[in-house]
Amino acid sequence: MYKIVKKTELTTNIYLMEVEAKRVAKSCEPGQFVIVRMDSEGERIPLTICDYDRQKGTITIVFQTVGAGTMLMAQLKEGECFHDFVGPLGCPSEFVKEDIESLKSKKILFVAGGVGAAPVYPQVKWLHERGIAADVIVGSKTKDLLILEREMEAVAGNLYITTDDGSYGRSGMVTQTIKDLVAEGRQYDVCVAIGPMIMMKFVCLLTKDLNIPTVVSLNPIMVDGTGMCGACRVTVDGKVKFACVDGPEFDGHAVNFDEAMRRQTMYKTKEGRDALKAAEGDTHHGGCGHCE
Repeated sequence: MYKIVKKTELTTNIYLMEVEAKRVAKSCEPGQFVIVRMDSEGERIPLTICDYDRQKGTITIVFQTVGAGTMLMAQLKEGECFHDFVGPLGCPSEFVKEDIESLKSKKILFVAGGVGAAPVYPQVKWLHERGIAADVIVGSKTKDLLILEREMEAVAGNLYITTDDGSYGRSGMVTQTIKDLVAEGRQYDVCVAIGPMIMMKFVCLLTKDLNIPTVVSLNPIMVDGTGMCGACRVTVDGKVKFACVDGPEFDGHAVNFDEAMRRQTMYKTKEGRDALKAAEGDTHHGGCGHCE
């Protein structure tokens, strides 16, 4: 059993939990995720790791209530436990594998949209701990939905807050802030964008025009998290990949976002899953319990 040692409601329907999971905390790296279950019959919920403390043996997760499983999660209290807390899963951020001195010479930009601030934070923190200052753009629909601003400010080189309605920070989409920074003379060697699929798509369209290599995390499309269900099937550079086992990070300029978003919509219904199975054949991946 994995005890919840801290629970905070960051904003409406978005929660932070710190969970005792010593084995996960011992070996996890930024960019990876865990799968949680509340009981032996519960739904498997994949969540990107927001933070970790190896000494305390804890993992921090952030989640938004979007369905029955996360609504039940939100009812858990400090002192209660998860039945399963499996990880670390997925591949670590590519920064973890790079030479530190080489990284120090790079100008890095992170773009976080909504709850995407949670998986961006551990990567920025990891770089900060190694003396590397990255610029960070955090976008939110409104000021009330903004999360982890104080934590991000402590580790970012420069932090830019933007809200769609202009209620806080800069006004407009994150893409406008990218354009503004480049127009002001900022140059970037790499961009990391994490957030809703539509946000990542338009960030990648812009950064491709600006000739900035871009990494995206496709955690938002994961369902099962083990490569069994096929929900996170995506085409990257013309090849079939699965976000949970091959990612969750990919070259954003090679991802077919339109296909992935269309597939997400189809996957929600039995008719859609049947159509996908017929079209995708052996690459569809069965075993999710929906596809007979």
